Amino acid sequence: MDTFTTEEVSFQADGQPVKGYLVRPEDPAGGILVLHAWWGLNAFFKQYCERLASEGFVVFAPDLNQGKIAQTIAEAEEMMEERKFAPTRAAVIGGADYLRRQPGVDGAKLGVVGFSMGGSWSLFLATEMPDAVAAVSLYYAVEGVDFSTARAEFQGHFAETDEWTPEEAVIHMKGDMDQAGLKAEFYHYPGTGHWFVEADRPDAYQPEAAALAWERTVKFFKDRIRN
Repeated sequence: MDTFTTEEVSFQADGQPVKGYLVRPEDPAGGILVLHAWWGLNAFFKQYCERLASEGFVVFAPDLNQGKIAQTIAEAEEMMEERKFAPTRAAVIGGADYLRRQPGVDGAKLGVVGFSMGGSWSLFLATEMPDAVAAVSLYYAVEGVDFSTARAEFQGHFAETDEWTPEEAVIHMKGDMDQAGLKAEFYHYPGTGHWFVEADRPDAYQPEAAALAWERTVKFFKDRIRN
């Protein structure tokens, strides 16, 4: 396991400042962008960045909620209603650009991992910046995007029972990826629901499934984006 340093940073996205969490290992090899769920850039997602950095990656998580943290679904839903597409898009794209400029990444293609809302944005980023994204691992997220421009490989982690991400939508998205000629491996985790990997959601967290998903995610990135 690599030792690492953490830093709260700020970058410009369409002329507006965006904060983020940068974690740099002692001996970096490749970069991973982390896109958090609708709760915001809370302690769980910062710790997830640190875990990835301990595996040797430079990791950056842009704050897509502008500092706001939701504790409940109602609070998160309210923030989603207030969310504006253009600034969020700028933060995602600007975050990817910022990470690619970091030592140890040096312009190489990135891995992207996204959770729920962030997973939807990870799919968008793969189609919007195909020359910048090599691999995407998404957690309980679907999005109706045009995959014809994407060139990344995809890995999906889905719950057995998920009112937020219906199985029909997952099947449809996998078909779209297949039709676009993309490599995609999807995993379903028995006995789980939405947010099953998030240790700070005790009503949903399933540690065994979370551990397996973590192992698969780390291997996926190590096989695809090591510099």
